[in-house]
Amino acid sequence: MAIEAALGLGGNLGDPVAAFAAALEALEHQPTIRLMRLSSVWRTAPWGKLDQPEFLNMAVLIETDLPADELLALCLSVERENGRERSERWGPRTLDIDILSYGDVEIDQPGLQVPHPRLAERAFALAPLAEIAPMLAIGGQTAAELRDRLADPTVRRDAEATERLRSALD
Repeated sequence: MAIEAALGLGGNLGDPVAAFAAALEALEHQPTIRLMRLSSVWRTAPWGKLDQPEFLNMAVLIETDLPADELLALCLSVERENGRERSERWGPRTLDIDILSYGDVEIDQPGLQVPHPRLAERAFALAPLAEIAPMLAIGGQTAAELRDRLADPTVRRDAEATERLRSALD
């Protein structure tokens, strides 16, 4: 039985748009995953560690037959294939893929927490997620309500990056 999951993609090293395109193509080629909706690309200030370049972020809704732990393993593999090195928490990265939601399931295991544990605090993740799934429930509120509560003018759509991504995927 297929589950609808939301993934958040981010990056601020190299060419994040190219990394997003490569990641989405890798996911799309999995027989257990179907891409359903892609958000725009959003440009955001760094979070956590502030002395680094701006990030590009986006969200994607997928349908998958993979259990959540296998989806996480796939996401981590796609990150590594795109040059991700985990050397510094909240530091710069070529590509980050987070499982934001996995159906309406709540998971709290070492290494896997769904919904993403800090999602309700992160405008940079909520803006793209609310664009494609405004009614998605997160802790008793919708993605759109949480986005509106955290309205942040530094989180903004990047029309040029969005167009580059769409062209790369065509």
